[in-house]
Amino acid sequence: VQLQASGGGLVQAGGYLRLSCAASGLTFASYAMGWFRQAPGKEREFVGRISFSGSNTYYTDSVKGRFTISRDNAKNTVYLQMNSLKPEDTAVYYCAASRRYPPLEYNYWGQGTLVTVSS
Repeated sequence: VQLQASGGGLVQAGGYLRLSCAASGLTFASYAMGWFRQAPGKEREFVGRISFSGSNTYYTDSVKGRFTISRDNAKNTVYLQMNSLKPEDTAVYYCAASRRYPPLEYNYWGQGTLVTVSS
């Protein structure tokens, strides 16, 4: 199983980025997907999740209204659209896959992509 996150980069505050996570080696539509992030010197934190079909999503309070998770099961890809970015959104972003929704744990993790938001 591989989860390949991409799309990170440097953006100014107020800008936007869209992260992608391409999955292989698993039946993608049978997995709920989550996004997490880890800022420098901090613990990894949950960002949001999406159900198997994409009909349900859930976000941590700090990103509600700014971030949107979607998925394309035909492309085995989950997305994280990040708008109105803030310097505090700077982190390495990871995608993860879970056999359950809501997830109690995540079975597979991607390698992460760095997002840097400048003020």
